[in-house]
Amino acid sequence: MESNSSGSRCAFAAFHGQARSVRSPTARMKARQSSKIRELAQAVESAGFHTLDEQAKTLGLSRSTAWTIRRASHKSSELSAAIINRMLAAPELPPLARSKILEYIEEKAAGLYGGTGSQRRRFAARLTIAEVPLYQETAEPNLIAPTNHEQSRVTAEEAGEPLLQRAAA
Repeated sequence: MESNSSGSRCAFAAFHGQARSVRSPTARMKARQSSKIRELAQAVESAGFHTLDEQAKTLGLSRSTAWTIRRASHKSSELSAAIINRMLAAPELPPLARSKILEYIEEKAAGLYGGTGSQRRRFAARLTIAEVPLYQETAEPNLIAPTNHEQSRVTAEEAGEPLLQRAAA
């Protein structure tokens, strides 16, 4: 009997109550993110752009970046705000691809792909589209005085406004 056979590993996992397909929350988030990026690539291809050159031109990206999106392996399966800005600015971007990008933005800003609240806000702030679909946040504005010669990021007028109204403006 082989000690490394997959049957013995499955039996071991079943005996110890471990499911074979159990993944960490981080792995599930990254898988969801990769899936959304694959949907974007499929949307571009379904619009009739089959070659890598056509897809790169349509997305407004270089061939290498278009290739990584096509393979859903973009830097740990993430799309940066700069890449998203370039794609949304592309004049030939198909409507279905645009909607997939906007879904990606919304899901990433909502934290479905991980990241802290400040990382997600920074991502949303770097987008140049007019209307960023922001997630709901209940935090009050930070009214703590800055220290160590920091400049305040909250003006007196903004102190009374909710955080999301400022971000949307």
